[in-house]
Amino acid sequence: MIEHLSKRLIVLLAATAALGPAATQILLPAVPAIRQDFAVSGDIAQLTLSLSMAAIAVGTLTWGPLSDKYGRKPIILLGLSITLLGSLLCYFADTISALIAGRFVQAFGAAVGLVLARAIVRDVYGAAQSARIIATVVMVMVVIPMISPALGGELLIRFGWEATGAAIAAFSLAMLLLIGFSLPETLREPVPFEGVAAMLRTFGDLLSSRIFSGYAFCVTFVSVVFFSFIAAGPEIVVSVMERPANEYGYYFILLPSGFMAGSYIARHYGLRLHIDRLMLIGMLIAIAGLCLAFALQIAGLRHPLALFGPVALTVLGNGITLPGAQAAAINEFPKLAGSASGLTGFLQMAFSAVAAQLVAAVYNGTAYPLLIVMLAASLLSLASFRIGIGYSNAGRASGGQS
Repeated sequence: MIEHLSKRLIVLLAATAALGPAATQILLPAVPAIRQDFAVSGDIAQLTLSLSMAAIAVGTLTWGPLSDKYGRKPIILLGLSITLLGSLLCYFADTISALIAGRFVQAFGAAVGLVLARAIVRDVYGAAQSARIIATVVMVMVVIPMISPALGGELLIRFGWEATGAAIAAFSLAMLLLIGFSLPETLREPVPFEGVAAMLRTFGDLLSSRIFSGYAFCVTFVSVVFFSFIAAGPEIVVSVMERPANEYGYYFILLPSGFMAGSYIARHYGLRLHIDRLMLIGMLIAIAGLCLAFALQIAGLRHPLALFGPVALTVLGNGITLPGAQAAAINEFPKLAGSASGLTGFLQMAFSAVAAQLVAAVYNGTAYPLLIVMLAASLLSLASFRIGIGYSNAGRASGGQS
């Protein structure tokens, strides 16, 4: 059993974890074009995003327990193979139904990296170090999704939206080969998989923990903030601001840049400040960014920077919060790291998929419905955090008295 992960393996895990977000976001600039090409409504075109997010939710619920039983490496290779298949289906899709189906298969497989990167880190490192290492993984992994909308916009203009499927297929194949040759098995003690009923009981046990639920829903609503924006952002830029589709991709770079900066702050100050204090700071920064976005919209500023700039500040705050919240949720049940990570990922993507479809349904030609959903999610994240930290502190106090 390895005692630490090399920098090369950390980067490789980060790239694998980035595959799901990259596959989701590379198609974003093309959603208005897909709506026109297939002559469908905006709600139907939006299913290429929201159902792929739902597939990630299902995948995160599946891959964690399977990896607890069969090991991290074989399951991550299986997931990458499915991603490759789904990407090829997207490339050859000639109907909106075929494209949605391909996106679902692609996202289901790509979820494996999101789940197992965290579980592998928890396998190798203890509770004290895992938050810092996860922050490093997150900081590295945002680079690929950062450029994927810009890449998707350029592929759309030069080759058509179908080229995005080919790009993710190539990336999936590269990760499949690199993981196959480089990643050792990190699971120490396999956990028997006793069927779906037992899996659901495990998830029920996890959710019955107020500490786990508090931190897991904190992670969930932080993710809702981001995915709500990417669901409505392309339509606002193209239809409201009347900018070309590829321009969205370049402004989008501000968001993962902010997230990367937040993850760096979490990593840098992870040993100096208590994890809960860092998370609270991050959430307050996120709320402040959204209040600024509201103010600029009320002032009548319609330039993309008036929207993307404040949202980047919000995402910076989320980057500070997310690694600690993920680590706190998983550390509550270290022997079920795969299941805990999978359930956390499921909650993230399931709620985000609903939010993505919601912002499409309430879109009224302005940014206000989107900002309202994002602010509500930020406040719910803060409330969930308070629940988690409250029971965590109570548990520590009770333990200290016994």
